[in-house]
Amino acid sequence: MKLTGAVVLLVFLTGCATTRGTGGSGPSPSPGVQPARKKELPWLNVSGGRMRTTLYYGPWQCRREFMNGCQRECTSEGHTLKGCMWLADFKFDWEGSLVLLPVPVKAGSRYGIYHCCCDYRTLEPAEKKPLRDAWESVRESFRRDWSKRFGEWPSEGGKYWPGHHIRDLWHGGNPVDPNNVFPAEPFVHDIYNKAYPACYAGQAPWNTVGPNLPYTDY
Repeated sequence: MKLTGAVVLLVFLTGCATTRGTGGSGPSPSPGVQPARKKELPWLNVSGGRMRTTLYYGPWQCRREFMNGCQRECTSEGHTLKGCMWLADFKFDWEGSLVLLPVPVKAGSRYGIYHCCCDYRTLEPAEKKPLRDAWESVRESFRRDWSKRFGEWPSEGGKYWPGHHIRDLWHGGNPVDPNNVFPAEPFVHDIYNKAYPACYAGQAPWNTVGPNLPYTDY
């Protein structure tokens, strides 16, 4: 899922409908699920109204749709799929008024962020260093640009949350691609980093399909 495209789509839809889209997540959670870790960002002024981004954090097993998408992605690049990790959901809420009909309107959508653990080669430390240096050189400006699109980059105790690279730098992820980085709570970021090796190794639970929506919104 491309984050920048998600916001463009949401703003476009506000001129076409007043219903809530489901994007990458179904409208109802699967039975027996637990609440997700949640971060609600401040409202952001956008064209025709205002938008709020709410982040729900996993990781969870990938739903069937995501697993199939990873299978196609890995195969198209000449790789084998080892696992799939559903990292987070972004929920977008918009409220404002339509251009041609000045009445209050609410709209929204949500999009799943997942990572395909293809059998990419692991970079050597010397190969990874330029990627890390590139990220550190743009980190502050990246946060500012991200905040303009989605809401203020989260912080805690005067320290910004780390940026999580969806395709990690050890496996050749683009360090500065806006669609490859999102803010992750420090505790969650540690969970991601510990879970990635198991996903790349094809280990459970990342090598099997999970529920359609594995968490509640509360």
